[in-house]
Amino acid sequence: MSTPAYFDNNATTAVDPRVLEAMLPYFNEVPGNPGSTGHCFGAEAEEAVEDARETVAEMLNCKHSDFLFTSGATESINIVLQSFAKISAQKKHFVTLSTEHKAIIDTCTFLKKSGIETTWLQVSEEGLVDLEALEKSLRDDTALVAIMLANNETGVIQPVKDAVAIAHNREIPFLCDATQAIGKIPVDVFDLGVDFLACSAHKFYGPKGVGGLYISKEIDRKGLSPIIHGGGQEGGLRSGTLNVPGIVGMGKASALCMDIKKEAAKLGILRDHLESELLKINGTLVNGIQNSRLPNTCNISFSGVDASMVMEVVSQEFAIATGSACNAELSSPSYVLKAMGLSDERVQGSLRISVGRYNTMEEVEQLCTRLTSVIEELKNY
Repeated sequence: MSTPAYFDNNATTAVDPRVLEAMLPYFNEVPGNPGSTGHCFGAEAEEAVEDARETVAEMLNCKHSDFLFTSGATESINIVLQSFAKISAQKKHFVTLSTEHKAIIDTCTFLKKSGIETTWLQVSEEGLVDLEALEKSLRDDTALVAIMLANNETGVIQPVKDAVAIAHNREIPFLCDATQAIGKIPVDVFDLGVDFLACSAHKFYGPKGVGGLYISKEIDRKGLSPIIHGGGQEGGLRSGTLNVPGIVGMGKASALCMDIKKEAAKLGILRDHLESELLKINGTLVNGIQNSRLPNTCNISFSGVDASMVMEVVSQEFAIATGSACNAELSSPSYVLKAMGLSDERVQGSLRISVGRYNTMEEVEQLCTRLTSVIEELKNY
């Protein structure tokens, strides 16, 4: 293969050419700052930003006024968690999952010095939250529940709607990290019932460095505090000159995700074929519940081999992963799989393969053939 085939779409996706085309004019032809509306360039930039906001809101089924732009999901999550750490001296308890993205885990850990106590709910071997355990974990001083929609390593989809109902029964707000789900399954904030939802454009064929935060009308924004101070953009919650090209790109990427079911079906066909071929290798197991996963994600364990060695052998031919791109210590075993209670050997032998919009069945076949060969060689080494 002359060009390596890309199978790491859960880490990031290639910018769709249609997205790039929409962005380009805002680098030079329309150089205006959307805060400078006294001339045509600024007014056109402001209009582009608001058009993009409308499109993202339509994709999420919310009002445009409920969505603000940020640099990505990590910033969005920090705005919410750091705000709730300050809102009440009486409510200093968070509840989340041990398998959350590092943006949640590390921020909750950081906020311990601000008096926040976090309950880390365990998940089943299939990667699912125990809703009964969630209910029991809630206390009078619980300020927030944070549960992701879909896991970035395993693709496991959590029963967020049910979890929200449990939290709301105790009048506790709910933050959902939907970063990995958008662009792979329909995401409807009204149906989910969440109070906050974080996302990043680069996970659904948009540019890096732009994302956003949905805030329900039920939330009093006066209780939220910015983590970046300055010009008071985005309703005072996210100061700084808006990234117009990036926002336009996010809007276009959102428009291309409106009817995601057809694309999800194609991804599912590729992923299922990939798994059916790889499961022919002796001692191979799929990680995570199989009937509630993102259609593009395969997290799979090969017995008797070290997955990092497999990656090293095929790295010039195929882009695959052993864990999450959110973890700078990529050499360390997956904390997500460890939290699911999988054995050290199974964790060590695990690969994450995530197909995307531009993958073909031919590439999947080539990947399966190569992995089968490499794994058999390593087993017999």
